[in-house]
Amino acid sequence: MTPAESARNATIFDVARLAGVSHQTVSRVLNGATNVRPETKSRVEKAIEQLRYSPSPAARALVTRRTRSIGLITPSIADFGPTSVAMHFTIAAREARYSVDSVSASPVDPQAVRGALEALLRQRVDAVVVIAVDVGVVELLQSLEVGVPMVIAASSSSRSPRIASIDQARGARAAVRHLAELGHTRILHIAGPRRAPDAMERERGWRDELAARRLDITEPLQGDWSAATGYRLGLELDVDGPTAVFASNDLTALGLLSALRERELDVPRDVSIVGFDDIPEAAFFHPALTTVRQDFAALGELVMRKILVGVEEPDALAADAPLTTHLIERASTRAVTA
Repeated sequence: MTPAESARNATIFDVARLAGVSHQTVSRVLNGATNVRPETKSRVEKAIEQLRYSPSPAARALVTRRTRSIGLITPSIADFGPTSVAMHFTIAAREARYSVDSVSASPVDPQAVRGALEALLRQRVDAVVVIAVDVGVVELLQSLEVGVPMVIAASSSSRSPRIASIDQARGARAAVRHLAELGHTRILHIAGPRRAPDAMERERGWRDELAARRLDITEPLQGDWSAATGYRLGLELDVDGPTAVFASNDLTALGLLSALRERELDVPRDVSIVGFDDIPEAAFFHPALTTVRQDFAALGELVMRKILVGVEEPDALAADAPLTTHLIERASTRAVTA
């Protein structure tokens, strides 16, 4: 690698590999930490010099000027939520006169996401956005120091300056509250993928609301966001069991509706159903689906606002409250009758 190539391509990960240390150690050296052994600090400094690594956005801007480009890492799936967030973020970025360089990575492989991140850093992007749908990916990204602002669109039970999210748990509680206020006391949950932050938060909200109302909690059925699995679980559902089901998303609810109709069970007379997302088709299910609406446009705009703060005033970047959801009442739920 020539000196010119090193200056253009080096990232904090390259420095760490050359010095034989972790990227966290490189970050500590760059930040002047005193808890680094002298010989380790010397190796890192030599690697920085050899690679001509420029660690901060401000330092890089002096040499190359800002690229006005943002790297976007999306999961390699076609699910409604991640796709919608990516679309609305891209719109917000373009309105702010930034270009977006998008790459996809396996949604459940943290190292694949890290590889995509390194590739974007080599393109000298001013910031990085990651739409994360796996808790392991979120944990990895939270541990990294990458030298540019990074925002993660993902649900979390704790706040972080890097996280932008919609309040999944509160939305789930609203769904369960709606069913409980209709008189339902046996409310089953069909969960999403086990390691999906959205699914984990929705299940937490379901449990919390049932516990607050002192209603029995039956272990949820395991789903995967798909209509096919909702249909299969609907065929297996105990007709003498729950009077209401909170489905992890609208597609799961769609499959469930189809299975119950095939079994000649009426929704909502026999079973009330609530979904989550409010996909455009939800109003046209049979019956029209009561669901929890997420504002993906607002999330995309929030991500871009956080990026702008990170680029212009990094010290001002702070944790934001999760965005709210809205319960949309339609024909798939009704009050319990004697």
